[in-house]
Amino acid sequence: MDRPVVRPAVSRWLTTVRPVITVAVIAGVLVLAWMAASRLTAEVSYDDLMTTVRETPRWALLSALGLTLLSFAALAVYDFGALAYVGRKIPAPVVGLTSFCAYAVGNTAGFGPLTAGAIRYRFYTPYGVETEDVARIVAFVTGAFGVGLAGVTGFGLLVASVDVSTLPISSLGMKIVGGGLVIGLFTLWAVAGQGRVVTVFARPFALPSRGILIRQFVATAVDIIASAAVLWVLLPAGSIDLPSFIAVYAVAIGLGVLSHVPAGLGVFEAVVIASLGPHIDVRDVLGALVLYRVIYHLLPLVLAAAFIAVLELRRVAGSPMAMVAAQAGARLAPPVLAGLTLVTGGVMILSGAMPLDDAVVNLLDGKVPLPLVEGAHFLGSVLGVVLLAVARGLLHRLDGAWWAAVGVVCLDLFLSLLRALGPEELVLSGFLLLVLLASRKEFTRKASLLHQTLTPQWLLAVVTLLVTTVTLLFFVYKDVEYANQLWWQFEFSQHAPRSLRAVMGVVLAACFGAAWMLMRPARATLLPPTPEELDKAMAIVATQPAPEACLVAMRDKSLLFSEDGRAFIMYSRQGRSWVALSDPVGPRDCWPDLIWRFVEMVLAAGGRPVFYQVTAEALSYYADAGLRGFKLGEEARVRLPDFTLKGSKKNNLRNSLNRSEREGITFEVLTGDQVAAHMPELATVSRIWMKHHSVREKRFSLGAFDPQYVLTQPVAVLRQNDRIIAFASVIQTTCKDSAGIDLMRFLPDTPHGVMEVLILRLILHFQAEGFQWFTLGMAPLSGLSDSEAAPIWHSVGRTVFDHGEWFYNFSGLRAFKAKFFPEWRSRYLAVRGGINPMIALTDITVLISGGFKGVISK
Repeated sequence: MDRPVVRPAVSRWLTTVRPVITVAVIAGVLVLAWMAASRLTAEVSYDDLMTTVRETPRWALLSALGLTLLSFAALAVYDFGALAYVGRKIPAPVVGLTSFCAYAVGNTAGFGPLTAGAIRYRFYTPYGVETEDVARIVAFVTGAFGVGLAGVTGFGLLVASVDVSTLPISSLGMKIVGGGLVIGLFTLWAVAGQGRVVTVFARPFALPSRGILIRQFVATAVDIIASAAVLWVLLPAGSIDLPSFIAVYAVAIGLGVLSHVPAGLGVFEAVVIASLGPHIDVRDVLGALVLYRVIYHLLPLVLAAAFIAVLELRRVAGSPMAMVAAQAGARLAPPVLAGLTLVTGGVMILSGAMPLDDAVVNLLDGKVPLPLVEGAHFLGSVLGVVLLAVARGLLHRLDGAWWAAVGVVCLDLFLSLLRALGPEELVLSGFLLLVLLASRKEFTRKASLLHQTLTPQWLLAVVTLLVTTVTLLFFVYKDVEYANQLWWQFEFSQHAPRSLRAVMGVVLAACFGAAWMLMRPARATLLPPTPEELDKAMAIVATQPAPEACLVAMRDKSLLFSEDGRAFIMYSRQGRSWVALSDPVGPRDCWPDLIWRFVEMVLAAGGRPVFYQVTAEALSYYADAGLRGFKLGEEARVRLPDFTLKGSKKNNLRNSLNRSEREGITFEVLTGDQVAAHMPELATVSRIWMKHHSVREKRFSLGAFDPQYVLTQPVAVLRQNDRIIAFASVIQTTCKDSAGIDLMRFLPDTPHGVMEVLILRLILHFQAEGFQWFTLGMAPLSGLSDSEAAPIWHSVGRTVFDHGEWFYNFSGLRAFKAKFFPEWRSRYLAVRGGINPMIALTDITVLISGGFKGVISK
């Protein structure tokens, strides 16, 4: 008896703890990686490391910079090839800028909404690229990188030095593995262009043509060789040949990606040190890794932020292409600045674990009070934690996050004078401040910074920085024996106690912030709209074009208004899914902030944010809020100014109208008091129709026969012998852009084709009234791709569309609407990825059907 109650509770508990378990497992991998690296570098001191870094030849640094530029130039070819593969074209400067910024952020932050794929999705959808094509672009890039990595590794193993085996396999084993990878590459080339479909990360992927494959492999090879060479030239000259090192580098990169640790931090370093340590001085390897992270990861991010700042300041020519690039810069500003702020916060945290510069300490000694120096060091590290939270707010375009970032950076610059920081950290903070000031107008959302939801990806980023900081603390002060007295030592020359207190402050601040975000009570409660709210919503509906917004009059959905009261979202809840119906209703400039407010409200309540039946034009707004678009079907819309009954293709429609006239069927549109006067007769038709078809009233995205709701709009009726035989409730707004139908009911004994006649009469009626569009509603699962390379969402939906007649007549509905020669417009489900779309669609089905009983009994 208890099982039906226990299972949902257990399911909810598993859903809640699964992200925490995932973060814990990845954090465990990170701890093990840093422990391994620490053991391998046990003989290296912090002073030795700094000496090695400072002694790196200038030619090696310049070579590393040049190779980094070459690598990122090759990365841009990925996007050009992917766009050609999906048949899309975007201006070249815009693609180049997007690719550079995406990889600059993704390589450095590398998690959740700051990955290269997420940034592409945010950027490409406003240029008319369908979400399915974005998914194919990401799959193409992922597959190209994987193939290129395998191919370059194979060639590297084949020509690697026999005497210097840096991998834990024999020389013969290296040749066998390398040969296998090369053979696999040639096999792939042989079958390319024949329509073959492979699977990349559980996603079907049609192989490109041989020409695209060769071009992409060359670009990938250049990218991997150049990026590996960045680290290789920073090692002592002649210590290892490049082919052997490429094999080591490829393994390290692959394991870093598989670990899911942001930027592979710790895992990449442990693999490289373990592989090269037996053959190269560990001090040199560690110094090269530090410089590699700065040159290949940090500098591109700084350069991307500089590009964004230049574009924001409009320091470009006034050509159309320059304006397109400027618009691209505006869209890229939030993720790039979020990534730079995250990195700056990390640098501030890591600097707290390092000793102060002795020369500056001697300068401060006797001139600045010791408590100020100690306080500045401690507070500066804690401010780094604040920047981690602020970075997420910048990604969400929060006005408060911008002010907080500016305030924190300004305070850090002041404290840096007392913290005796190196010039590099001062330059980084100062540069971030300049870019923030240049991009001020991109951060206008007024949502509260304190009510952000801590996602697993951001929690993992914080944990990664904390683990790395603690590891750095133990590395720097490995020669200092721990004692309780360290906590209470306050002297200019005592660096270890100062760093120990700073790291403890960082850990406590991070734990306090995480506890605040995880444990604060959910504030959102679903309530039906009050009469005042309903009147306010109806006033907004009357002034905008989307007729489906009239469904707010059903009073079965809660309302969330924009802060200025000019727009609203109507939504309901089923299970953990909070489902908003269609796009926000109201002026488009209100949509971004309103979408963000809804998503944050739902996440704060532990729910799943879902937007149902949204348009393609608004997908970029949902992408900015971390949601992906999944095609639901197509909406049929008749363009009224062009509609005509002339021509041979319209014979059937003309015959239907002529036959209805011969049978004495008349058409009329009832309004206001006329609807009220005929309400009993309309109710009778509705009741007989429902009984005949054995159906229940639907809800949420469809209207129900509720007299109070029916009275809010006109009703079109067909009469025969002075009795109503069919009717349809009309949804329209005063702006005369679009009109449509909601409820359609008819008597079982009506002449054949009566609903076709009713729709035709309505089309002609609204054409005469001067409307632009007449919507016939959506054909679910229509227009999904039947290609073998289509995403799994399309494959499942297409199968249901073709073979799901026992549940719903999907293909018949589309065929009926196609009789009126409409234009088809895609409609989408906006939700997070993974299994969320399937769960959300199930919840929506229950919501529309009025409960699980309605799903079973229609």
